Amino acid sequence: MSLADRVKQRRIELGLTQAEAAQKAGIRQQSWASIEEGKTLKPRNIVGIAESLSCDPTWLVNGGSFQPSEVNTRRIPLLSYVQAGEMATKRPIEVLDGSCEYVMTDMDWSQYTFALKIVGDSMEPEFKAGDVIIVDPEIEPAPGEFVVAKNGEHEATFKKYRPTTLAEDGWQHFELIPLNDDYPVMRSTERHIQIIGTMVEHRIYRRKR
Repeated sequence: MSLADRVKQRRIELGLTQAEAAQKAGIRQQSWASIEEGKTLKPRNIVGIAESLSCDPTWLVNGGSFQPSEVNTRRIPLLSYVQAGEMATKRPIEVLDGSCEYVMTDMDWSQYTFALKIVGDSMEPEFKAGDVIIVDPEIEPAPGEFVVAKNGEHEATFKKYRPTTLAEDGWQHFELIPLNDDYPVMRSTERHIQIIGTMVEHRIYRRKR
């Protein structure tokens, strides 16, 4: 079995598309396709490819007995802002209509964890359109953390969380702060806002290969 065969076989075993595997390895899908066709493999990409396939780089290059890595990789669904808004009810992701794209993570987040691709410029300069965040609805936000929330509209919003006052019934009021000063602050004292989840990962995809 050739290196190309091992790459393809292991990718299929993990249930990954070429695009998903390439994204995790940090290369273009076209480059991954070339590897599976036996055309090219740059030495500097071997470690990233092995990590994306949860296998040992030595096995990938030389073959022999399969050697899995210690990494526990799983797929996280990449939702639209509308689908993320539906997560305010904490329904299992599987019941959402439509097929999902996925991103990969090695972290042990909860079963409700989802990914969201940033749109717009309300969170610039730290978060730009096209960045991907991973959000876990099971984690309560701390002051200064970033959250996805629903403010009564159909779509979700992504902002910085800042607690303010406690209501008489013990309810914690808070503000959602945009990092771009051109956008208004959202306050739970002025409208109903429901926190969907807390950002646990931020991925930046700006370099063109």
